[in-house]
Amino acid sequence: MTLTGIGQILFYLFILLLCVKPLGWYMAKVYRGKYIGLKFLLHPLEKWIYRFCNIRPHQEMHWQQYLFAFLFFNLFGLLLVYALQRLQFYLPLNPQAFPNVPPDLAFNTAASFITNTDWQAYSGESTLSYFTQTTALTVQNFLSAASGMALLIAFIRGITRQNTKDIGNFWVDTIRGILYILLPLALAFSIILTSQGVIQNYKPYEKIHLLQPTTQTEQIIPMGPAASQIAIKQLGTNGGGFFAANSAHPFENPTSTTNFLEMLALLLIPAALCYTYGALVKDKRQGWAILLAMLLIFIPCAGLDYYAEQSKNPQLTSLNLHTNKNMEGKEIRIGVANSSLWATATTASSNGSVNAMLDSFTPLGGLIPLILLHLGGAIFGGVGSGLYQMLLMIIITVFVAGLMVGRTPEYLGKKIEPFEMKMACCAVLITPFIVLLLTAITTLTTSITGTHGFTQILYTFSSMVNNNGSSLQGLDVNTPFYNVLGGIAMLIGRFWIAIPILAIAGSLSQKKNIPATSGTLPTHTLLFILLLISIIIALGALTFFPALALGPIVEHLLFWGNNAHQ
Repeated sequence: MTLTGIGQILFYLFILLLCVKPLGWYMAKVYRGKYIGLKFLLHPLEKWIYRFCNIRPHQEMHWQQYLFAFLFFNLFGLLLVYALQRLQFYLPLNPQAFPNVPPDLAFNTAASFITNTDWQAYSGESTLSYFTQTTALTVQNFLSAASGMALLIAFIRGITRQNTKDIGNFWVDTIRGILYILLPLALAFSIILTSQGVIQNYKPYEKIHLLQPTTQTEQIIPMGPAASQIAIKQLGTNGGGFFAANSAHPFENPTSTTNFLEMLALLLIPAALCYTYGALVKDKRQGWAILLAMLLIFIPCAGLDYYAEQSKNPQLTSLNLHTNKNMEGKEIRIGVANSSLWATATTASSNGSVNAMLDSFTPLGGLIPLILLHLGGAIFGGVGSGLYQMLLMIIITVFVAGLMVGRTPEYLGKKIEPFEMKMACCAVLITPFIVLLLTAITTLTTSITGTHGFTQILYTFSSMVNNNGSSLQGLDVNTPFYNVLGGIAMLIGRFWIAIPILAIAGSLSQKKNIPATSGTLPTHTLLFILLLISIIIALGALTFFPALALGPIVEHLLFWGNNAHQ
C-alpha cells in the first residue's frame, strides 16, 4: 500500500461525504413535494404527465395498491424490453444490422434491467442496436432506479405516519424521482463525461487501418450514444456497460477525471439517501447513524481489498517475474488503488460496473466484493433498495436488543411486533436461500474446474440474486441454462423483497406512536451502531461462510501455499 493510493481513497471519501448533506436535503424536499430550483421548468411537465396518464396525484394508496402498481409497472417494462430486443433487426438506429436477440438472452436481459441488476451475458457493441441500447436499456435504468427509491419513500412514510393505511402514491413518487432527481443529475453528468471524451453519437462503426498491421490490416471501432447510458447506469446504481470492457473501456472511462466522477456516482445517491431518511423522519441523527454503520463496514473492506491487490502475486514471482503488486486485469492508467476502490464500491452499492476484471484479482481481493454481495445489499446498496434493506436489518437488531433486555422492541416510536419480524425474516432470508440453492444445483449439474470454478458459480448467483450485475469473467453464462435460471433469480431477488417491505410499511403506518421512555433503546448511539454491524456481519457469516470456505478462502490458501512450496 502506498501513501498515494491511501490518499486517493481518503480524498474520494471526503468528497463523497461533502455531497451527502446538500443532495440528501434536496431529495427530502422533492419527496415532500417542496420543489426548489427546477419547479419552474419541470412542474408543468409533471402535471402534464399526470393528466396524460390519468394519475390522481392526491389520491394515496394502501400497501397492497402500492405493491400492485409497482409490480404492474415493472411487468410492463419487462415485456417492453423483451419485445424491443426480439424485434431490433426491424427497428431503426441499427447501422450494423444486428439480428434479433435470442429468446433466452432477451428474457435474461429484460429481467436484468427491470430489476436494476444490469447483468449482461452479452457484449453490447456486438449484440444490441443503438435503438435497443437507448429506448430499452437506458430508459429502464431511470425507471428501475426511480421505482426502487419510491419503495424506500413508502417505507419511510410507514414509519412516520400513524393511524392510517395510506403510504403515498407510487406513480407520483416514481415520477418525482425521475424528473427532479435522476434526470437533472444524469444530464449534468452526461455533459461532463462528453467533455472528457466519452462518446455520444449515432454513427456507424468506424473502420480504421492499423499503423502496424500484423495478421489483420483493419479494425472496427464501435460508436454509439454511450455517455447518456453511462451517466444513469452509475447514478442509478444500475451498472452494466455500453461496451463489453465496461468502465475499463476508454470510450466509457477515458480520463482520471471520469474515473473519479463515475466512482463517486456509484455511492452518491445511496449515501445521500441516509440524510434524506433522517430529514423525513425528523431525526437527522438516525440518518447519520446509518451512514456511519455503512462506512464502518465499507472502509475496512476497501482497505483490505487494496492491500490484497497491492501485494505481490506469488504466481508471477514463481516465474521470476518480479512485481510488487497485482496488475493483471487492470488498466495501467487507472492503477491498483482506484481499481480496488471501484471493485469495493460497485459491490457495496449494487451497481456492478467494473473498471478492472474481477476474475484477475487475487483470491483475497475477490473475496471482499463477494462478502459485500453477501451482506444483503445493505451497505449502501442500490438507490432506495440499499437503505430499505438496511432498515430491515435495523428492525431485526431492535428486536434482538429487545429480547436481550426483556422489553417490547420499538423503533422511532413504533412497536416491532411478530408480524414485522416475520416479514423482515422473509425478506432477509430469501436471498441466501436462493443463492445457495442455485449454486448447489449448478455445481451438481455442470462441469466446474476446482475451487475457482466453484467461486465463479457462487459469485454469479450472488450477483444476480442481490441485483448487482458484476461477474467473475471466465464462466460462459450466455447459455439457455444460465439465462433462464439467472433471469428468474434476478426477479425473485428484486420483487420478493418488495412484498414484505411494503407489508411492514402498511403495518407500521396503522400504529400509534409511543412516547420514548427511559427504557427505550436509542438507535442513534455508537452502541446501537456496533450492534447493528454485528447483526449484519453475523447474518452474512453464518449463511455464507461454509460456501466461502469452499471457494475463495481455499483458493487463497492454495494460491500462496503451492507457490511457497515451490
